[in-house]
Amino acid sequence: MNKMVGAAAFKAHCLRIMEEASRSGETVVITKRGKPFMELKRVEPEQRRPLFGCMKGTIEILGDIEGPAYDKPWNAELGILGDED
Repeated sequence: MNKMVGAAAFKAHCLRIMEEASRSGETVVITKRGKPFMELKRVEPEQRRPLFGCMKGTIEILGDIEGPAYDKPWNAELGILGDED
């Protein structure tokens, strides 16, 4: 059953009405001049996924991740990939 409250009463007792609706889970219908104007209802909290392990199964390793990145050796003096001597 929905609770109906006039707009003036809601304005005067807003926080108390919100607390009661949150606690009971009941929808409050706010009326203007006797006609339904707005509904106030509790928002259910969303389930949070755990932070640790949330990326499990989303990464695919292709190839050798420990070996050299290039076939040619790195020339540290020139800062480029060089030819083997």
